Amino acid sequence: MPENLALQSALKNFNQPNGELVVGGRKISFWAEKYGTPLYIYDRNIIHSKFESLKALSSDLKIHYAVKANPNPDIIREMSQYCSGFDVASKGELKRIIDAGINPECVNFAGPGKTLEELRFAIEHNIGSISIENPKEFDYIEQICSSLHKTVSVLVRINPPFELAQSGVRMGGGPKQFGVDSEIAGELILRIMSSKQVKFRGIHIFAGTQNLSVDELSFTFDKILDYASQLQETETIPLEVLNMGGGFGIPLHAHEKEIDIESLVENINSLIEKYRKLLPDTKFILELGRFLVGECGIYLCRVLYKKVSRGQIFLIMDGGLHHHLAASGNFGQSLIRRPMPITVVNKLDAPLQRAHVVGPLCTPLDTFGFIDLPEAEEGDLIGVLNSGAYAFSASPQLFLSHPSPKEILV
Repeated sequence: MPENLALQSALKNFNQPNGELVVGGRKISFWAEKYGTPLYIYDRNIIHSKFESLKALSSDLKIHYAVKANPNPDIIREMSQYCSGFDVASKGELKRIIDAGINPECVNFAGPGKTLEELRFAIEHNIGSISIENPKEFDYIEQICSSLHKTVSVLVRINPPFELAQSGVRMGGGPKQFGVDSEIAGELILRIMSSKQVKFRGIHIFAGTQNLSVDELSFTFDKILDYASQLQETETIPLEVLNMGGGFGIPLHAHEKEIDIESLVENINSLIEKYRKLLPDTKFILELGRFLVGECGIYLCRVLYKKVSRGQIFLIMDGGLHHHLAASGNFGQSLIRRPMPITVVNKLDAPLQRAHVVGPLCTPLDTFGFIDLPEAEEGDLIGVLNSGAYAFSASPQLFLSHPSPKEILV
């Protein structure tokens, strides 16, 4: 039987005495009894360890948290201890930042379809910057600033002439709804620089996400830094800020290995040193989400029924795709495919048995896979690991009107 590298990687984050996962210093069955299932559990110690893995990054490089990865209020507050800024993609996410007591001046607002209401709200609340993604958006921002008698800083998000290969989702290169095509970006930037109420601060490039290749990530950051240096030199455009995006992945499927974060950090530091002479006054930003929180989360369900149908076992759980669309393989087929790292978290040392792991919904899409996992009985606990990012908030929670799971940070 091939090794499940993703599951092995995920389990390394937790103690497992007597075959039961321990989260936040307690057996996982304790949390299930206290809060019920389905349940999302986030382990703050894992978040801390992810930042520890980045502590060797150059001091010239600042980390921003991409709120879209997990907008849970407790997660946001936890991130405020580590990150120098936040990236939001809606008014709702910005409100969560404000409600968490965080100053909006450390926030950047990106997204291809910001409404006038959202732009006005951001400007009224003195947001740190807005990433402009098309020329018309600049016109709207200028009009809003004029009506409010305010100024705002902006970045121009660039759709570069390259993409991040080996990524789950490629967000740059070719025709895209994201950003301003690099061919016309210089002209737009010069327009912004002539504005009295909109201050140009720099550029934002996000080429792709969920990438586990050190070589591809390093190559792409090199191209981003090279593009920025050429823009400053040939167009004489000063860059106070360069948001280089992120894209660091985590293992989600059996064949995937952990990213070699030490080598990646070393490569990024070398690139920053290489381009610092060409960009002496630029603040560099890495925008990370999944890498910071993905491995801290477990989606916990209880087995309601163990059913045999024509010789095959079905473990029917009290949770499913309505809470965790990604685990069902329906959250972008190029990004997430079944199965994610799944196991019976209260019987890790039991003999393996092949079974369909399915949810309670009346659709055949509600399945997390036909997989080998510790032999389970009714009442046992099944956990989908590496579920701290793009899980609950990225799922069709209203489908069939089941109750929402609780979320806890321990």
